[in-house]
Amino acid sequence: MKRVPEPELMDDPEQALAYGRADFEEPHSKFIKLLVGFRSQVGHIDTILDMGCGTGDITFRVGRAFPDSVIDAIDGSAAMLYYAKEGLKKSPELEGRVHFIHGKIQEFAPGKSYDLIVSNSLLHHLSDPAHFWSAVKRLSASGTGVFIMDLLRPGTAGEARRLVETYSPDEPEILKRDFYNSLLAAFEIGEVKQQLEEAGLGGFETARASDRHLIVYGIRN
Repeated sequence: MKRVPEPELMDDPEQALAYGRADFEEPHSKFIKLLVGFRSQVGHIDTILDMGCGTGDITFRVGRAFPDSVIDAIDGSAAMLYYAKEGLKKSPELEGRVHFIHGKIQEFAPGKSYDLIVSNSLLHHLSDPAHFWSAVKRLSASGTGVFIMDLLRPGTAGEARRLVETYSPDEPEILKRDFYNSLLAAFEIGEVKQQLEEAGLGGFETARASDRHLIVYGIRN
């Protein structure tokens, strides 16, 4: 099935509210479990970048899994970050260590590199995936760990609808619609491998993580 891009930013307050209330326990727990399994490959982790943090659920989970690290979390949607910042108020143990930043990853220039870069479901939102991998390259250094999880494009629109009904049967229609559109906008594993080669990041591993997710992980040379 040919990829169908979707809007890069999710600025609709109704979308942000739906994401803030949605139940992502299963995929987000899986993200953290896989990330913790990967952490042994990385050296000391003082600084972490979360690219495309949305409403912050992954950021908070990463913060708890890496209690000695400082996390910069960036997203282009002010509506999403509103809920992320509200969530931070309810997690006092993370205050001072988690910093939410409003901006596009393509334009983010903090003047430093990070020990670990993570991202969950940002890649498929970008019309040009080269912008994503260029940011990974620009914001990392030799020895930086990279762990990316994203949706995996199914073979047909019918399969995409089945996945939506399987994993989001009780979610609001706006969330079901976004999930379906995101599946159509996602990349196949072969496409991601080609993107990595073109970006000069060919040393990373790419694998299927579930029936609807892929992961990219490795240490920057």
